[in-house]
Amino acid sequence: MTVGDMGPGMRGRPDDGGSPDGGPGGGHGIGMMRLRATPSTVPAGVVSLRVVNAGALTHEVVVLPLPARQAAGERPTGADGRVDEAGSLGEASRSCGAGAGDGVAPGAMAWTTVTLQPGHYELVCNFPGHYRAGMYAELDVTR
Repeated sequence: MTVGDMGPGMRGRPDDGGSPDGGPGGGHGIGMMRLRATPSTVPAGVVSLRVVNAGALTHEVVVLPLPARQAAGERPTGADGRVDEAGSLGEASRSCGAGAGDGVAPGAMAWTTVTLQPGHYELVCNFPGHYRAGMYAELDVTR
């Protein structure tokens, strides 16, 4: 998967007038940042996620179950511009390493290995404001 952004001068989502730190604005969708999962469908079982940071800012990828009847990008964000990570199954946020860390530096790679049951999952960058700026993707897991 690839994470990216428009660099340190980015100002927020083009459709909401908000800021990348979770400022005012509404709606969901692709903004000034992106998280792309390729492939977007994988078989159930042990799944290794490799994250390449093609942007100019530090990012992470957190794996969260996607609740029924909820689309990727619809999680509420708190005052800190982050989503609730309760139920997280893992994350890739250590530059040049596996698991949790302080973020994936620009140009670096990270990875995590998780065991996923069939269902729908959301991959998110949970740095302040990044989710609202478009850093989420759905990962579908089949039998």
